[in-house]
Amino acid sequence: MPLDALALALAAAALHALWNLLLAREQDKEAAAAVAVSVLVLSMVVPAALTWRVESAAVPFIVVSGALELVYVVLLVAAYRRFELSVVYPVARGLAPVLVLLLTVIVAVSRPSAGEVAGVLAVAAGVLLVRGRLRGSLGGLGAGALIAGVIAGYTVADRYGIHHANAAPYLVLVMLGPAVAYPLVVGRRRYADALAPATVAIGVASACAYLLVLLALRLASAPAVAAVRETSVVIATALAAVVLKERVGPLRLAGAVLVAAGVALLALS
Repeated sequence: MPLDALALALAAAALHALWNLLLAREQDKEAAAAVAVSVLVLSMVVPAALTWRVESAAVPFIVVSGALELVYVVLLVAAYRRFELSVVYPVARGLAPVLVLLLTVIVAVSRPSAGEVAGVLAVAAGVLLVRGRLRGSLGGLGAGALIAGVIAGYTVADRYGIHHANAAPYLVLVMLGPAVAYPLVVGRRRYADALAPATVAIGVASACAYLLVLLALRLASAPAVAAVRETSVVIATALAAVVLKERVGPLRLAGAVLVAAGVALLALS
């Protein structure tokens, strides 16, 4: 993997972990997420306009993905309000590719490779270590698993939809529904109160993370980029310990590393 692609993928991982950290530490997480989604769409308008190509065949996938993205935002905010980032984030990010693999195997009636089996086992072991024995961690595990299911759903939809559109306009159209609907649910007053540099940074960081992945994909293979990208699991867990003062012991950190390694195996197999 070229060094410039590696740097881009690592930067994307760091930004993804960072915006999740910023969201998790906000007081009004719903309003913060509403602002962030709006900023994400606004920051992608110019790239979308410059690269506009959306075929009619992409519309069904855009609708499905947009609905699932809205559910994802709602569930993510609810999870961060109740549970620790160092539990929810690794479980959600780690189980999602496992669920995608299982769905692919079922639909295609194919056998997973040895690397994929090893990846699933590594993720499973990592999730158990991430959960640990802390009070409330079982709820965090369940929330992360539910979020993983939603991520898997829109990932599958996007895999088909992106073949019929350029990336930036596809992302804008997918996120347009959540960017309109979620602020309406939150309410004008809470939305205005949450409008601050930190919440704007969440939206900008998520957009930049997406663009950095796209740039990395121009320089290296998709599996390699995906594998490096999942280092965000380890970064988010470490940040949760340092910034949020969550109880991240050696076992939980080791679990996050195992989850990242398992996802890397899945991506490279």
